[in-house]
Amino acid sequence: MSQISFADAEQAGKRKKTRREVFLGEMELVVPWKALLKIIEPHYPVAGRGRRPYPLHAMLRVHLMQNWFALSDPAMEEALYEIASLRTFAGLGLEAIPDETTILNFRHLLEANDLAEDIFKQVNAHLTRKGLLLKRGSIVDATIIAAPSSTKNSTGERDPEMHQTKKGNQWHFGMKAHIAVDAESGLVHTVTATAANEADVEQVADLLHGKEDAVWADSGYRGAQARVMRDVQWHIASRPSDMANMPEGRAKARVRKNEYEKASVRAKVEHPFRVIKRQFGLVKVRFKGLAKNTAHVITLFALSNLWMARRKLIAMMGQVRPQTA
Repeated sequence: MSQISFADAEQAGKRKKTRREVFLGEMELVVPWKALLKIIEPHYPVAGRGRRPYPLHAMLRVHLMQNWFALSDPAMEEALYEIASLRTFAGLGLEAIPDETTILNFRHLLEANDLAEDIFKQVNAHLTRKGLLLKRGSIVDATIIAAPSSTKNSTGERDPEMHQTKKGNQWHFGMKAHIAVDAESGLVHTVTATAANEADVEQVADLLHGKEDAVWADSGYRGAQARVMRDVQWHIASRPSDMANMPEGRAKARVRKNEYEKASVRAKVEHPFRVIKRQFGLVKVRFKGLAKNTAHVITLFALSNLWMARRKLIAMMGQVRPQTA
């Protein structure tokens, strides 16, 4: 790490910590750094002819911050110059900030070697070892992630790998992120991505890991039993129209109670969606094409698992969570 500047020393010495600094302090504790570096190291360029590469640990931290704070490559470079806490987290000084092309090339390196999936698996292996990812039951669901629908661009067309679908009375253009979460912890154990017009039920067989004994899903997964040839207890929500057509009485009251119990479990699958969309700012797809956006989404769900489990992980280490004051 480079010698800390006077400006950074002054920043570090101030009494009150910002929410960003608290967040980075928590992530410093919970990310399995050694395991992630081990995955990327065989693919990372070594020093030789030409410009000396930036330290791998610094580039990994920059990449994760880019995902946490929804920053483009140019915005990430500028943020490193402007915000001392980001430079401190990355272990960089003002005299050695990677430019936007270097940041872009690191992301391309991860994409070219399909390392997002390996990072996701390594994070989940870490959580499993800590006893936080039990995977006895699964909850499946999907969310639409919008893509730019305008044709006012250099090619004059929309992304050909994205498609439109109708949800309720509204049309959406983009992709779908399909996930399965652990029914007990709410942590994501499987992620797939498709164009938005793919039916949710088509992905159910790929989402299940094969060892769960129960599956919860909304009414979009009706017929899933025929696609999974295993003995699994299914808890699939009834269509609202079916409930509305039932006559009032004890039978409807029992069904309503059963639907409420299923919904109370199924609600856990909405938490990772909230984290990646609200906490990490995934409002629209970041890139063109399904492959790049799939890698981005998988990375975000790996990071959402760490964020959701951070308090338990920190408590297991016997550490005290950073405070803002």
